[in-house]
Amino acid sequence: MAFVITSPCRHEKAAECVDVCPVDCIEKGEDQYFIDPNTCIDCGACVAACPVDAIVDEHELSPDQEEMLEKAESFFA
Repeated sequence: MAFVITSPCRHEKAAECVDVCPVDCIEKGEDQYFIDPNTCIDCGACVAACPVDAIVDEHELSPDQEEMLEKAESFFA
């Protein structure tokens, strides 16, 4: 998984990321959007489009954001 949508999405859910994704790998969950790691091509278009900077490279997650990676992995399991 290259990118993870973090907690700011819970409050915004603007969906600009969905509109710009060339491979439609972003899906709406109950309380936020999630990026499918098996479909994502790591283009970064979603990162640039997010108005609340909620999309982060998985290797740049802070310790308090690690749960968001686990949540995304569970969503697509």
